[in-house]
Amino acid sequence: MATPGDAASQVRGSRPPSLPRLLALGAATALLLSIAACTGQDTREATAPATPPSGGTVRIAVNDWAGYEAGAAVIGRLLTQELGYRVETVRLDAPRSWEGLEAGTVDVIVENWGREALKQTYIEEKKVAVSAGRSGAKGVIGWYVPQWMVDEYPGITDWRQLNKYAHLFKTDKSGDLGQLLDGDPSYVTNDEALVRNLDLDYRVVYAGSEKALIDAAERATRDRTPLLMYFYEPQWLFTQIKLAKVNLPPYAIGCDTDPARVKCDYPPYLLDKIVSRRFADTGGRAYELVRNFTWTNEQQNVVANDMKNNGLGADRAAQKWIDANKITWKEWIPG
Repeated sequence: MATPGDAASQVRGSRPPSLPRLLALGAATALLLSIAACTGQDTREATAPATPPSGGTVRIAVNDWAGYEAGAAVIGRLLTQELGYRVETVRLDAPRSWEGLEAGTVDVIVENWGREALKQTYIEEKKVAVSAGRSGAKGVIGWYVPQWMVDEYPGITDWRQLNKYAHLFKTDKSGDLGQLLDGDPSYVTNDEALVRNLDLDYRVVYAGSEKALIDAAERATRDRTPLLMYFYEPQWLFTQIKLAKVNLPPYAIGCDTDPARVKCDYPPYLLDKIVSRRFADTGGRAYELVRNFTWTNEQQNVVANDMKNNGLGADRAAQKWIDANKITWKEWIPG
């Protein structure tokens, strides 16, 4: 078969080639060009990168409690390593996370606890956010005491007996009243209204963070000091120490409609994910992964416990869980 160099030398010669030679030359050149094109395509396929192509940037709000951070870390790792997205985390409290959905600085809220007023504002009225479905975790909010107090003080988990024991919970910050220790004021809480409306001799004192609540619970359990605290599940701490929930007046639909007049326990929360409407419309496979993400309280606690107690940090704890649970998260990855 003639090479491209051979063909060129014939064209430059003093004698023009015959018609049969011209036809043969053209056919040979066309065949060589076709082979080269095919070879180039095969080469590109063989050297394609193993990681997915970049899909853009996803901004995930990170609220200040371990369970939320665990979910955000797992979703972030999967967006990066499975779908090729760049992930930015934005540390905000819950109300400011919703503001970020409107401002365009947040795409995803991983774990939303009710927040019906915010849903009304941002989903129903402003139409800048949408629900991306349940996270799978089931939330519980309430008042808790260390288990040793249940054994030592009969009836202490009955709210009607709390005034009897108020003196046990006095602190410098609560004065002559018993202390009810809450977390951050931005958390979902009706506690000030509950104390007032149930005529309890207590004052709500804000610890300021989840860590402060956990430190107080561990200290109260270790040193057998009285503690009445706002707390919630899912939470890795329940795998480490025993806390008992106080029985407040039972929740009924509508009993907490007016926050100022509420005098019932917190409702059960089916936690959900919230995304900006823009992200829902244009987020493509990233939005599909967020929408598909769903896990249990127990799975969340495993990651959170590794983050807080086993020295892994959010990213490494998420990767450890991903490595061990491919059968779970593979179903979240869009086809």
